[in-house]
Amino acid sequence: MKILLFGAGGKVGTVLGPALAKAGHEVQGVGSGNRAVPAGYDVAIDFTRPDAVRANVEGCLAAGIPCVVGTTGLEDADVEALDTLAREREIPCLVAPNFALGAILMMRFAEEAAHWLPRAEIVELHDEAKLDAPSGTAKATAARLEGDVPIHSVRLPGLVAHQEVLLGGQGQLLTIRHDTLSREAFVPGVLLALERLGELPAGVTLGIDRLVA
Repeated sequence: MKILLFGAGGKVGTVLGPALAKAGHEVQGVGSGNRAVPAGYDVAIDFTRPDAVRANVEGCLAAGIPCVVGTTGLEDADVEALDTLAREREIPCLVAPNFALGAILMMRFAEEAAHWLPRAEIVELHDEAKLDAPSGTAKATAARLEGDVPIHSVRLPGLVAHQEVLLGGQGQLLTIRHDTLSREAFVPGVLLALERLGELPAGVTLGIDRLVA
C-alpha cells in the first residue's frame, strides 16, 4: 500500500514508519508543521495530536482516502463529523484508542468478568506528555462495563501506557492489567487494521475489537 503517515516524527510514528516499510508498504511521512497533499494514497494513518487530527483526517476523507486513526482525545462531535464525511464518500475510517492486541483482550476479559463481580474501577497510567485524561482506552473500557465506572488517571515521566481494571466482589478482588512497555506493541494492530480495512463498512468504526476474532 501507498500510505500517508501523519505524525511520522512522533513517538509512535518513529516506530511505526520503519515497521510499515519493512512490511512492504510505501510510506510518506508528514511531520509537525508540514503540509501534505492527500492524493494518490491508498490509506492515511494519523498518530498526531487532538488539535490536529480532525483536519488531517477530514482532508484525506474528502479526497477519498480511507483512514486509520490512532490519535486519542477526539470529541464526540469530531467523530460524528468524520463519520458523516466517510459515509458520504463511501469509505471506511477506523478510529481506535489502542492498537495493542493485549489491550483489546484486556477490555474483552474485563467485560466478561464484570458480569460476575459487582463493582469495578479503572486506573490508567501514561507518560506525563499525554495530553488527554482519561485515556481513550480507559473510556472505551468503562463504556463496556455497567454503571458509572470511576477512572483514575496518572501522568508521570517514565511511563508508556498501562491500565488496570479492578473488579471487586465479596471477599475477593480480580485485577486485569495490561502494560505497553514500548510502542512496538502498536505495530501488529496497525498492520491488522491495514489488512482488513477494506472489510469495514463506510463511516467510522470505533476500535479494532471486531478485527481481533
